[in-house]
Amino acid sequence: MNTSSPRAEAPGFDSRHFRQALSQFATGVTVITTRLADGSFRGLTASSFNSVSLDPPLVLWSLGSGANSMPIFSGNSHYVINVLSADQAHLAKLFSTRTADPWDTVEYELSRTGQPVLKGATAWFECHNRSRYPEGDHVIFVGEVEHCEFSPQPPLVFHGGQFGSLR
Repeated sequence: MNTSSPRAEAPGFDSRHFRQALSQFATGVTVITTRLADGSFRGLTASSFNSVSLDPPLVLWSLGSGANSMPIFSGNSHYVINVLSADQAHLAKLFSTRTADPWDTVEYELSRTGQPVLKGATAWFECHNRSRYPEGDHVIFVGEVEHCEFSPQPPLVFHGGQFGSLR
């Protein structure tokens, strides 16, 4: 199978226009969490989450190539993708900024591999860090899901630069 193609023509728009167009696609909101070697936790907000395969169970998300957490998520064997519920916009905001230690104010439990799972999430996926693919200014992470749980409730959505819900 051919996995690459010739380059596309130069776009007829700038990055601001592209970002505005992308913002018209409503997405769910996740917080990706992991445990560092020293036992502390790291988390970041991501709306770039998607399913890849049912067999084996694979999901993906992406992270900016220059993110300061890139070495952590690239090097760790496991992480958890927490799908936020409609009542968790505060967590999306908290984990989208660089704060000293947001974990003091966050309720969580530990997964079987010791990763933080956010309480109140509508679903969570504990993933083995299977592969990474650099593309453009991001790295695509593919996780093999080893465990998942869900609690059906309205999700947090992101559209037009704003958080909302389907209520």
